[in-house]
Amino acid sequence: MTLPRRRFLHLAAGAAALPAVSRLARAQTYPSRPITMVVPAPAGGPTDTVARIFSERMRAKLGQPIIVENVAGAAGSIGVGRVARAVPDGHTLSIGYLGTHVLNGALYPLQYDVLKDFEPVALLATNPQLIVSKNAVPAKSLLELIAWLKASPDKASAGTAGVGTPGHVTGLLFQKITGTRFQFVPYRGGAPAVQDLIAGNIDLMFGQTSDSLAQVRAGTIRAYAVTAKDRVASAPDIPTVDVAGLPGFYISNWTGMWVPSRTPKNVIIKLHSAVADALAEPTVRHALAELGSETPSPDQQTSAALGALQKAEIEKWWPIIKAANIKGE
Repeated sequence: MTLPRRRFLHLAAGAAALPAVSRLARAQTYPSRPITMVVPAPAGGPTDTVARIFSERMRAKLGQPIIVENVAGAAGSIGVGRVARAVPDGHTLSIGYLGTHVLNGALYPLQYDVLKDFEPVALLATNPQLIVSKNAVPAKSLLELIAWLKASPDKASAGTAGVGTPGHVTGLLFQKITGTRFQFVPYRGGAPAVQDLIAGNIDLMFGQTSDSLAQVRAGTIRAYAVTAKDRVASAPDIPTVDVAGLPGFYISNWTGMWVPSRTPKNVIIKLHSAVADALAEPTVRHALAELGSETPSPDQQTSAALGALQKAEIEKWWPIIKAANIKGE
């Protein structure tokens, strides 16, 4: 049977529109099944802890279980890559941080683009770093620490959670700004580096607040400054870098949420609303504070704000990494 041309074109147009209609229908009923929250790090770490705090609170808002799945390996690129390849329907979320969604783009030949293959949902938490040392270091202030490092170039050692991690690139920027030189010692994570700092095997660290704050409180290591404009609420006695003598040295190992690119906008809006509701809960804010993290202000929580932050951080850190010729291991 031969179809009239007009009838044929009408049917062809309808067939072509079916995928878009299907995506729209799925978006309108979102979420229709359990959601997987992919954490590109082992269970028990700071990123995993933040993910579990939000998964519990978002479940009630979205009406579906949220399963936290830890997919570690290759500095987080395995887990992030899995989300980049996922169906863009909002049922697979990427939880990441400065390292996975900024630094890795300059360190590794990734099979995805950290910007183009994702849509930002919301900033979940900010975690400024602490500049800390072993207690045996003679410097009692940040300016004294800088003077001590300058007096003995290449003699001191700084522990990091690995090559190209936030603590490592923070140390590189610190060297550039202060004119100091010291050796970097990579570890398999922040916790073993802190343990060696306590033991006196390394001299200093630029570490996450969540990794080192408990040891500062216990008096086993010394803190010089927090790399933020404001003092950390859970440690108000530690001065900011502005007060300590290194103004503007602001660095945060922030945590955010993304979905695959082409995810429908109303799905992203639903997810963002669930995040915003969670951030408004005192229990969530308290849990983040216990980790040494800060709750983003409302203007920082928007999807656009996370996208702008990610782009700004790429512009800041990629040139530093490339100038130092650092390659991920």
